[in-house]
Amino acid sequence: MAKVPLSPDKLLTHLSRDASALVLKWHRYLKTERRASQHTLDAYSRDFAGFIGFLNNHHGGAVTVALLSEQSVRDFRSYLAAKRGEGASARSTARALSTVRNFYRFIARTEGIENDAIKAIQGPKLPHRVPRPLTEDGARAVMDTIGELADEDWIAARDTAIIALLYGCGLRIAEALSMNGDQVPEGETMRIVGKREKERIVPVLPAVKDAIKTYRKLCPYALKADGPLFVGKRGARLNPRTVQATMQKVRALLGLPESATPHALRHSFATHLLSRGGDLRTIQELLGHADLKATQIYTEVDSARLLDVYDKAFRRT
Repeated sequence: MAKVPLSPDKLLTHLSRDASALVLKWHRYLKTERRASQHTLDAYSRDFAGFIGFLNNHHGGAVTVALLSEQSVRDFRSYLAAKRGEGASARSTARALSTVRNFYRFIARTEGIENDAIKAIQGPKLPHRVPRPLTEDGARAVMDTIGELADEDWIAARDTAIIALLYGCGLRIAEALSMNGDQVPEGETMRIVGKREKERIVPVLPAVKDAIKTYRKLCPYALKADGPLFVGKRGARLNPRTVQATMQKVRALLGLPESATPHALRHSFATHLLSRGGDLRTIQELLGHADLKATQIYTEVDSARLLDVYDKAFRRT
């Protein structure tokens, strides 16, 4: 399947002019109205480029708006079959289908271009996955160690502050890195704008405020109110990949599993709150989950941990 970046100059070889304009309009919507993170935009671009590449090969020509609107159930099933034939996992295939559905919902709402076939397509059944948080000792070890890998004091302070936000406030990495200078918490709470522009108020521990304060004091760049709070070595907004790479080094140093990612710290925040008596509704609000079902999965994590403790305590030798 062709791999085509979602950019005007490359898509012109696969899309007609009207279809290209429509795709770029969708992309702008994702970026400006949905405020999708760059990571999400990249994923959408890759998935949709794969779909366009499939249509180009499947129908043997440039993809037009008319062609997009005329896709049948058989066509969409052929696309999913092609994904499976490439060795794509069920989760990857489901994500790609979700991307295509998002595009069709957009053109139905904004252009009146309806396609009932996409609504009839069922994605692959996904295996049930339970979040894999760090233990409390593991999370503390990450907090204590993250700054030791930096070669400059201000970078050490920056990385510590970011990890403090992920574990201490339950933020997504995109939420932490999208913060501007005027969003620095002064009081005991902080307003966060998460997915789909959903706002929530999260409490801020003194240790988190102190970590951010230390970083701001040491940072060699002027952190403006309307500019990024967390910056890289050249003063631009910090890329999530930098945090992910640092976390990878930390888990190797501490002997933590590969599941110990920046997002696992958010899972740890929720799981540790639950294990200490936090109620699901409160945790749902703190995480910014639209549906309580998304939060209830942490009860499975806690139950599994209790069973493990019970088994170890009463295992017969």
